[in-house]
Amino acid sequence: MRTIGTVAALAVTLGVWTGSVRAEPLTFEGALARATFNAPALQVSALGVEAARSEAVAAGQLPDPRLSFGLDGFPVTGPVAGQFGEDDFTILRLGIEQDLPSRARCRAERAVADARIGEAGAEDAIVLRDVRIATGLAWIDLYYADRRLAALDEVLTSLEPLWLAAPSGVASGVDRPANALGPVQLRAALQDRRARLVADAETAQAELARWTGDAAAVVEGAPPSSGLDPAGLRAGLDRVPGLRAYAAAGRRAEAEVDLARAGRRPDWSFNASYGRRDPRFGDLVSIGASVSLPLFQGQRQAPVIAARAADALRVRLEREDAARTLEAGLRADLAEHARDHDLWRRARDVVLPNVLQRSDLETAAYAADRVGLTEVIEAFTAVANARLDTLDREAAVMRHVVNITLTYGNDDR
Repeated sequence: MRTIGTVAALAVTLGVWTGSVRAEPLTFEGALARATFNAPALQVSALGVEAARSEAVAAGQLPDPRLSFGLDGFPVTGPVAGQFGEDDFTILRLGIEQDLPSRARCRAERAVADARIGEAGAEDAIVLRDVRIATGLAWIDLYYADRRLAALDEVLTSLEPLWLAAPSGVASGVDRPANALGPVQLRAALQDRRARLVADAETAQAELARWTGDAAAVVEGAPPSSGLDPAGLRAGLDRVPGLRAYAAAGRRAEAEVDLARAGRRPDWSFNASYGRRDPRFGDLVSIGASVSLPLFQGQRQAPVIAARAADALRVRLEREDAARTLEAGLRADLAEHARDHDLWRRARDVVLPNVLQRSDLETAAYAADRVGLTEVIEAFTAVANARLDTLDREAAVMRHVVNITLTYGNDDR
């Protein structure tokens, strides 16, 4: 008969576990909030919005006036050649000129500038979405890496009596010498697996620190709910940052069409000058105006208008293609989520309880000398694999939840 202490230790069940409490905790929502304010990529995109707004101030304004000056009517031949002031038509001129674009051109320029602000804002929203997705997935990866480590450590602790029981069983003649090698191989395999889990946790923590700026942060609290609202996600697809960016690009393209059409309107220019002559003849004042004549629109304005109209149509078609791609992606992601959720449920509710019950039965049989050490090793190996597999499937479900929610949800800052 096995000793009571050994049998009791082998019968420790692998129940519910919790991650160890460490300093500087960071919840899921806290990580997203911290990344929103600390990620350099968001600061870069915010500067793009600020630049577009600053540039819009100058859009549609009158061009800078031009100062003109010159010498008119200076004789270079004849009896007074090269002599200033000896005739009545040499003038020292100083004037100012001002271009006055058409109102249609000014309106179109302001519309283009406003549309560029919208584009910059949409790009900022896309960067925000990408940062939040990366941060959320890093938090999930670290959370489940910690849980996998805790689960594996619990398995290793529960198997400590097995490492001790194997040599004693061989020494007493109950087990064959070859049976003592099984626990050694199992322990090495589990320790190898633990080393990989430690590396995964460090990688996830480094990725989380990349976005939050906190290298010492550790996860705390529960992950998001595993439930999704497919109908709500489909209804809100038009508000996804990627489609909003296409909408902003469409507004800019339409504004550029209007700007090209404004080229068919004449632009004016006004000037005024003061002419200084010899005091014997008196000074002069001149005023004037000029106007552009868009006479050859078929060769100048019409091709530009056609090009801008083609650009506007291209943006509309690209948005339609992006909308269909987004909807197809949502359907595929929801299907994968449903599949992984089903796999997780079976692993949690069917497979894991089954292998736990088997380990209990094998432990009891081992205590009664009805099975050997090999069967116990196989049972505990199945427990370790089932627990880690259940966590893997749960992590896959939660990654889907984070990715779907943050990709297809409306993520205004």
